[in-house]
Amino acid sequence: MADPATPAVLLPEAQVAAHVADLAARIAPLIDDETIAVCLLTGGLWFAADLTRALARRGRHVRFDALWLASYGDGQASRGQVEVRAPCQRSLEGAKVLILDDVFDTGLSLAEAVRITREAGAAEVLTCVFARKPWPEPRALTPDFVGWEAPSRYLVGYGLDAGGRLRGLPDICALD
Repeated sequence: MADPATPAVLLPEAQVAAHVADLAARIAPLIDDETIAVCLLTGGLWFAADLTRALARRGRHVRFDALWLASYGDGQASRGQVEVRAPCQRSLEGAKVLILDDVFDTGLSLAEAVRITREAGAAEVLTCVFARKPWPEPRALTPDFVGWEAPSRYLVGYGLDAGGRLRGLPDICALD
């Protein structure tokens, strides 16, 4: 692993912003102000904040909630199961839900979030991830919206972390 003090920039901040703006342009026609954007914590927070602001610039003022899921802990590999640390706070009954996450790799967290929101009575569930990493095996689902096709590297920055560190980097970087 590379020195965490000098991660390699893969996607500079300006390109991150351009991908978010593009996602907002694609999503805005499909949602309304009653849509509930559900951010998957913790990593999805940076992306969800930027995307909801980009949607607001397009006249879409979504409602907001969060679902705290954990499948990695402080490790670099998924534990293979998803822990629900905190559920959504508002009712999803009959709502259109837009699930927002930072990265799609194993697909376990996103699949669990979809299951949870459907069981909570969501009328429609859309999924959006900032980055999708290649995966050697078929996944349970495919995100409805993907901002960036990421390489198969250990990513940090823009919400992605290494043991809880480096989430605040404005660029997406690699540590390998």
